[in-house]
Amino acid sequence: MTKNRQNWAWAVAAVAFVALIGAAGFRATPGALIDPLRAEFGWSTGTIGLAVSVNLLLFGLTAPFAAALMERFGVRRVVSVALTLVSVGSGLTVFMTASWQLVLLWGVLVGLGTGSMALAFVATITGRWFVRHRGLVTGVLTAGGATGQLVFLPVMTSLAEDSGWRSAALLVSASALAVVPLVLLFLREHPADLGVPPYGGDEVVPRPVSTGAARRAVTALTSAARTGPFWYLAAGFAICGVTTNGLVGTHFIPAAHDHGMPTTTAAGLLALVGVFDIVGTVLSGWLTDRVDSRVLLAVYYALRGVSLLLLPQLFHDSVHPSMLVFIVFYGLDWVATVPPTVALCRQVFGLSAPVVFGWVFAAHQLGAAFAATAAGLTRDHFGAYTPAWYVAGVLSIVAAFLSMRVVRRSAQAPVVGDLAKA
Repeated sequence: MTKNRQNWAWAVAAVAFVALIGAAGFRATPGALIDPLRAEFGWSTGTIGLAVSVNLLLFGLTAPFAAALMERFGVRRVVSVALTLVSVGSGLTVFMTASWQLVLLWGVLVGLGTGSMALAFVATITGRWFVRHRGLVTGVLTAGGATGQLVFLPVMTSLAEDSGWRSAALLVSASALAVVPLVLLFLREHPADLGVPPYGGDEVVPRPVSTGAARRAVTALTSAARTGPFWYLAAGFAICGVTTNGLVGTHFIPAAHDHGMPTTTAAGLLALVGVFDIVGTVLSGWLTDRVDSRVLLAVYYALRGVSLLLLPQLFHDSVHPSMLVFIVFYGLDWVATVPPTVALCRQVFGLSAPVVFGWVFAAHQLGAAFAATAAGLTRDHFGAYTPAWYVAGVLSIVAAFLSMRVVRRSAQAPVVGDLAKA
């Protein structure tokens, strides 16, 4: 009986995976709808990029508070409200007439919703429910976002071209809302509620004593910010945000279109990134259980930097083999950084790792927000994205050096103890 109850860990992971897919619909939205919004409303790339930047910024800043809210009010409540916000924010865009409404809906409402479903949610689920295979499950759940992009992006691009961008926005709205009943019915809060240890563990772990969400988030930040590893992880992850969500995720489709590639073809390439992202993230999770996470991060960032430096020469009006090589590699590398980053947070910051990782992820989204607007302004000013690709490539190589500077847990034991009491 205990074994059957312990298998609830896999059921919880499965529901979390589906929820992440439902929330991921919006991740496919900006790249697919930039050109249709420019055509209908006459808004510049920089204006639309501002709405994406607000979204990415709130996506990141909400994450640490969401992790603390999950401890205070429960995962089911927070996730259900988050999915509803994504649904409302995306659905109401069909009525907008001004750019400030795009910022409010895409930026604020969807940003708060997706931020509550960010990678701190993954860290919370894996931290509570798994001891064995924790890195692998982190990789699988992280891949949920890639799966969502894979599912939504080609469909949304096709809808935007055939039926208008409003149909695509309504698809995201309906998909996010459809997941809410599943979360309410099957997502369990903590293995201690069932009287079982985490999967692979030997002892039942009592529920943590809950404090105020804001106080918990701020206390974890102030304690972590006194350590060097936090700043190295945060800086590296900020660069990760620049090079993924902020630049490639938002601007790859319009950049390819600038070179004469059809929008649907470019969207298909970005969806292919999602296919290989699943493989790369799961593999990275498996490796994280076996290899020094600092080395993994350094390799991921360095190779990403080289690929971005080569990218401007790969754009053509059709898909060449060299572009396919880039797409496959970038897919494998896209969020492969997440499992080793979560693992390093856990090694250094102990029980406070989910909340601290929320702040590290906030840095990721700060970088993404900056890149979404900066790349749009670069395109408006220079008529091309080329400088943005080169800057991102150099920054990725810097992130590789930062990753190797993270001190392992043995040198941070006092900090772990302080944070665990926070």
